[in-house]
Amino acid sequence: MWTLGIDIGGTRIKAGLVDAGGAVAGSRAGPTPAGLQALEAALHSLVGEFSSRAGAAGVASKGIINPATTEVEVLPGTLHYLEGHRLGDLIRPCLPPGVPIFADNDARAALAGEVMWGAARGRSHVVMLTLGTGVGGAVLAEGRLLRGKRGVAGHLGHLTVDPDGPVCICGNQGCLETVFSARAIESEALSAVRRGCDSELTERFRDCPQSLTCQAVFEAAQAGDRVARLIRDRALTYLAGAVAGLVHAYDPEVVIVGGQIAEAGPALFDPLRTAVAWRTRGLLRCEVPIVQAGPSSRSGITGAAALRWLHGERHV
Repeated sequence: MWTLGIDIGGTRIKAGLVDAGGAVAGSRAGPTPAGLQALEAALHSLVGEFSSRAGAAGVASKGIINPATTEVEVLPGTLHYLEGHRLGDLIRPCLPPGVPIFADNDARAALAGEVMWGAARGRSHVVMLTLGTGVGGAVLAEGRLLRGKRGVAGHLGHLTVDPDGPVCICGNQGCLETVFSARAIESEALSAVRRGCDSELTERFRDCPQSLTCQAVFEAAQAGDRVARLIRDRALTYLAGAVAGLVHAYDPEVVIVGGQIAEAGPALFDPLRTAVAWRTRGLLRCEVPIVQAGPSSRSGITGAAALRWLHGERHV
């Protein structure tokens, strides 16, 4: 039986059918609209051809989401218009009557996908970070996803790593997301380009700064560009410190890193593993594996679909 997976991201919406083995039969994607009515129309368009084959649906979105009701309880930023709305109510008109709908935070959904088909399969203690435009996270402890009293547990991007740092979207200062995210890294690189720093980045993006991406910064750093390397290493210092703290707090079997920035591969993982191992060797006496999220989790679609198995009867 197929499960419809829907991932509502800050810039893209994706939908597709997923089988019990985590394989995606087909998928469609489009830009995330700026308002609720436009989003509903986009969902109808994306889901249309899949709806008749779906035996259940899973929806992943940013924010604090109540899986029992699918309500988006808190969601600052560009998708704020979803706050107070039930994702199930938005999706139900796209589906045949009686199809169960599951929903949760996108990082928890990503970890659900890893539990079903990836690096967390068969494990009971896992920390996951999703590194993209922002930073998401989820924690598996004693085989269960942590939610906390108000559903906030696992929002690892809002760990304070610099108490006097930049203001975050959540209202705090110096969250991990403000110093290690695609948005933060691109912002620092753009400043260097606009100042005319001696860098490959300046040569490439002086005339089109809007085209500069986090991936370009990591590629330049890996190629030996001094400015790009300084930007990358400064951001990685914060990330490694946060991951080391999470390792001490949760004692995981594995740390899984996914999201757009994880596609940097060795340019991210090699220095991150080295730094975390150094910071945790005193207590752990061993090295906790830090691995990239599996292919099945990268689309967001499979993680959303995995909510069907993760939440069991908790659907609307």
